[in-house]
Amino acid sequence: MNDRIYLDYNATTPLSDEVLEFYKEKLSSYANASSLHEDGRSARKDIEKARAQVAALVNVNPDEILFTSGGSESNNTVLNSMIAESEKRGRNLVITTQIEHPCILEASKRLVSFGLEVIYLPVDEYGCVKTEEYMKALEKKPLLVSIMTANNEIGTIQDIKKLAALAHDAGALFHTDAVQAAGKIKVDLADWNVDYASFSCHKIYGPKGVGALYIKHGSPIEPLIRGGHQEKGLRAGTYNAPAIAAFGKAAELALEELESYGERTRELRNRLRNGLLASIPDIKINGHPAKVLPNTLDVSFPGAEGESILLHLDLLGVDVSTGSACASGSLEPSHVLLAIGLGPELAHGSIRFSLGKYTTEDEVDYLLKYFPGVIERLRKMSSAYCAGK
Repeated sequence: MNDRIYLDYNATTPLSDEVLEFYKEKLSSYANASSLHEDGRSARKDIEKARAQVAALVNVNPDEILFTSGGSESNNTVLNSMIAESEKRGRNLVITTQIEHPCILEASKRLVSFGLEVIYLPVDEYGCVKTEEYMKALEKKPLLVSIMTANNEIGTIQDIKKLAALAHDAGALFHTDAVQAAGKIKVDLADWNVDYASFSCHKIYGPKGVGALYIKHGSPIEPLIRGGHQEKGLRAGTYNAPAIAAFGKAAELALEELESYGERTRELRNRLRNGLLASIPDIKINGHPAKVLPNTLDVSFPGAEGESILLHLDLLGVDVSTGSACASGSLEPSHVLLAIGLGPELAHGSIRFSLGKYTTEDEVDYLLKYFPGVIERLRKMSSAYCAGK
């Protein structure tokens, strides 16, 4: 870690010390895990160990875990599989929500070009799926429902077990993007009874470029990347064995630290939340007040523009995000914040603070000491801001 204050853990996490040392060790192994010689078998053994470790984190069987390059590939693999499955089942409807990650939204758009229909469910002011709207959509007999476990911007957690059960009652398959949830809250896929779930290593203090897709036994799947026989023919390409091994190590540590991580980040989040409310007037906390990731705090600051806030914090040595980091560079307001009912001005004036295992009380207190002055200065320069309105 460096001298800067990093509060953008939902965008990505640093390699933990334990994973970094383990990864360095595995990088010296260069053998192809598909080769039959001793070095190849050793690399393959590392992969299968990692498969078991990732499976344990989310409580599934190891042979239900498919390694990918990350959450986006995992999500695209599931949605792409629905093209062929639609023809087999005679169903062409996919249900998702208005607040999904861009990779789900973009993959859904592509399905339409293949003749499928997509319904984007609305959410309430907290980002929770509206049950009544969901039930109406299920009456149309969908092929697939894809709803994220926890939102990457506002942190709202959905009741995936309930949503999956309702989807199955309607004869649909169910997928959840659990990229932001795994390692932060308990993810029990066996109990939730979903058909697919997506994960990413770099969100749990492991290397980038590796992820996983859970595929429940018997659930249909089509390869997104075709070629060799790797991953039972479902994902071609030479294994990134060192990164996969490091994914396993990161998953093992995440499971061991899950309870302490939740308690510690929740305490720091509440410290930050309460401090902001006490020191800065006219702010709005976005997301559910209780059903929220322990590390995530999204706040709107009327009268201050998000990019300006980010740049001022950058000068103070603090890293944050304006909504989804995956959408940085876009002048459009966050689709998530618009979906929960914020107007464009509030959406543009929102900052996501996402804390992690290396966040300290001193860092939170530093932010609380200097950040109120930033908002005060920006509001004084704003002709649109009127206190109390």
